[in-house]
Amino acid sequence: MKNTIVILCGGGPAPGINTVIGSVAKIFLQDNYRVLGMHEGYKTLFTSNPRYVEIDYPMADDIYKTGGSALQMSRYKPKDEEFNTNFFKENNVKLLVTIGGDDTAGTANRISRFLASQSFPISNIHVPKTIDNDLPLPEGSPTFGYQSAKEEGVRITQTIYEDARTSGNWFIISAMGREAGHLAFGIGAACHLPMIIIPEMFNNTQISIEKILRLLVSSIVKRRILGIPYGVAIISEGVFHFLPEEEIIATGITFTYDDHGHPELGNVSKAHIFNILLQKRLKDLKINVKSRPVELGYELRCVRPIAFDLLYCNLLGMGVKVLFDQGYSGCMVTSDPTGDVHPLFLKDVTDIHGKVQPRLVNINSQKAKLVFEGNSQFLAPEDYEAALAYVSNPEYYDFFKILNWKDPKAI
Repeated sequence: MKNTIVILCGGGPAPGINTVIGSVAKIFLQDNYRVLGMHEGYKTLFTSNPRYVEIDYPMADDIYKTGGSALQMSRYKPKDEEFNTNFFKENNVKLLVTIGGDDTAGTANRISRFLASQSFPISNIHVPKTIDNDLPLPEGSPTFGYQSAKEEGVRITQTIYEDARTSGNWFIISAMGREAGHLAFGIGAACHLPMIIIPEMFNNTQISIEKILRLLVSSIVKRRILGIPYGVAIISEGVFHFLPEEEIIATGITFTYDDHGHPELGNVSKAHIFNILLQKRLKDLKINVKSRPVELGYELRCVRPIAFDLLYCNLLGMGVKVLFDQGYSGCMVTSDPTGDVHPLFLKDVTDIHGKVQPRLVNINSQKAKLVFEGNSQFLAPEDYEAALAYVSNPEYYDFFKILNWKDPKAI
């Protein structure tokens, strides 16, 4: 029986998955390996009827440039007691290639340890994927899919910005991002949005809905002072990860609840929540501004990869073969800005509980400071007098005071 590799995709889709699948398949097919692609992630891998497809060269060549995933995805996370060696033995599997985020990588690591304990060791190499860009890769190396998702997000946001100018309204955009604000920051910075709100900017103060609303009002009033009655603000959905549950429930938004009594945030537009709360605040302040919500999420995940990700994912796919031939396992494949391939071992980026630590936006970097202090528009002490035409307490809406940041203009 031929030596076999298995390719498996977990979590949510990201542009470039098919490029990775196609590139991995091609390079191994050239070495006379059999290539199997698992459908539904880990869901049927250990069952009596695993769902998979045999990937040949024509299929690999056809899918590499397309969006979405040729292998159906799933967030299923098998328990240790589900593990068995059946599929791997029956198909002479030598390598498990996983494409996904930290959960997918962690499960692959558990499977590898189990197989080794059963005297059937196989290699596993992980290809880091997420549009959130929050996996701890080396500086300057994005997660694949991020650049393509950001490109589509910028395209949509520029259209929304034009709608804001045309209609004289404000738009509140929420962008995907589980804990980190890379996507919202990247889109907002590229579009020169007057307000970007990400969890990392609350590094000197506790994040709260009240502070988020103050930041939005600060930008709206500043734009009014500048003679611009419209605008767009973008908020990373990651802020919800740090908000107390009681505060979320206290918003008055109607939620559905899971079996444990927690609000199911995935069923509600985050942009809708903030837009409703902003409208209430503006009404209380008697500021006549209309605002509309826009959610950026599923629209970004299955677009065709741009040139950056087409090349990057090809290098990652071929890099899997490089690392496999060198005997590496239990690692992520990375490609640095020069295109060189390196292993990044999962044990080096996980905490004591085995959880991969997210890579956050470096809020103290020069880039972040330039964007927030140069592109953003908000109230500062020099605006207090003019702001009195809109709010009775301008200092309450001072950007630097809200965040407890040092005002660079202050002596």
